[in-house]
Amino acid sequence: MSTTSKIMPLSGFPEWLPDQRMVEQQLLDRVRRLAELYGFVPLETRAVEPLSHLTHQGETSKEIYTIRRLHDEGDAPDELGLHFDLTVPLARYVQEFRGKLRFPFKRYQIQKVWRGERPQEGRYREFYQADLDVVGDGALPLHFDAEMPALMHELLGAFPIPRATVLVNNRKVLDGFGRGLGREDTTEVVRALDKLDSIGRSGVRELLIDSAGLTETEADSWLDLAAIRRPDTGFVDEVGALGVKHERLSEGLDELATVIAASSVLPPGSVVADLHIARGLDYYTGTVYESVIDGHADLGSICSGGRYDDLASSDAGSLPGVGISVGVSRLLGRFLGGGMIRASRETPTCVLVALVSEETRAQSAAIARSLRSRGIAAEAFHEPLRFGKQIRHADRRGIPFVWFPAMNPGEQDTVRDIRSGEQVPAEPAVWNPPESDLYPHVLTS
Repeated sequence: MSTTSKIMPLSGFPEWLPDQRMVEQQLLDRVRRLAELYGFVPLETRAVEPLSHLTHQGETSKEIYTIRRLHDEGDAPDELGLHFDLTVPLARYVQEFRGKLRFPFKRYQIQKVWRGERPQEGRYREFYQADLDVVGDGALPLHFDAEMPALMHELLGAFPIPRATVLVNNRKVLDGFGRGLGREDTTEVVRALDKLDSIGRSGVRELLIDSAGLTETEADSWLDLAAIRRPDTGFVDEVGALGVKHERLSEGLDELATVIAASSVLPPGSVVADLHIARGLDYYTGTVYESVIDGHADLGSICSGGRYDDLASSDAGSLPGVGISVGVSRLLGRFLGGGMIRASRETPTCVLVALVSEETRAQSAAIARSLRSRGIAAEAFHEPLRFGKQIRHADRRGIPFVWFPAMNPGEQDTVRDIRSGEQVPAEPAVWNPPESDLYPHVLTS
């Protein structure tokens, strides 16, 4: 007696249906097109890095998957781990190929990454991430930082989602504010401020006093700083009114003002200076970016990043960079998985060529081949059923057109738009569908 076990999905490893995968591919294509419009070149790095490289910046909050061979022969030079983002592999790559790259090096990279996180909506263990970074050789002008919010604005606007706001801060502001208050290490303070959106001012105040060891006066000063949120450079005066002074604070405010001023050409409110934004990764050293989608603040930031001056440093000199990451799978988990976006049809096929009989299969195949040669996705039906059944098959899959080969000498082929019922004579070498029907497109509910 044989038994079969039910196949259970693996939590945190999303697998989309074909029509959902088409949506994912279209969104990734939008990232590619926009990146290339801005002059970024494509790059793909290996999936694994030495574990020492993944953690060389110190303790990371990311849970790293390590890998080994089933029959390990002990020939690996170092324990390997799957990359948890695309910035650390980029830092290694630009060091390794430094002599073959032209700087500033602008690259975009779309790959899967792996994190051992507790699975939940928008938090996966395997997911697509799209990164756009600019890396300089020895120095990287601030205007690259200033261009990133415009890129983020355009990128988020290319997705079928509600309006998104880009939030910007500078780690030097937080670092300098702490030094102005007599604190060199602001790590615990920044971690507490990062919880403002989830536990509120009173909860963060308690953390600052109990966990970070701040006095009530210091805690209130930090909370006043974190409350500053302006769409213009007025935040400089607001910070000045708090009475905290330090050279690094002034440097951070100047840099942040430059970034916000450059964003004034965008629609009002698209980019906002938010002084509690810090980003969790230790390698950010200056400008940091996050984003929030109207009505979906609980999703967190699907597009974020920042400036890193030391990540790719070596004896050969520093390779500072600035960039952003887009969590495409995270976005899809909310909007695609929740039914808010979908594909207009479940197949790329635009035309189904009807099959009259097995004897005329070559004729139907030739029609499909002619259409495909002109960029029209077409397939011949698989068996000679009644035309009504072939039309229903096309309708179920969302195929807009059914092609009927001529059945008798002197007759002409016809093609039917099964949505309207209109049927017209057509020749495979010249007929074209409307542009909107050539490919499936993304619909919003």
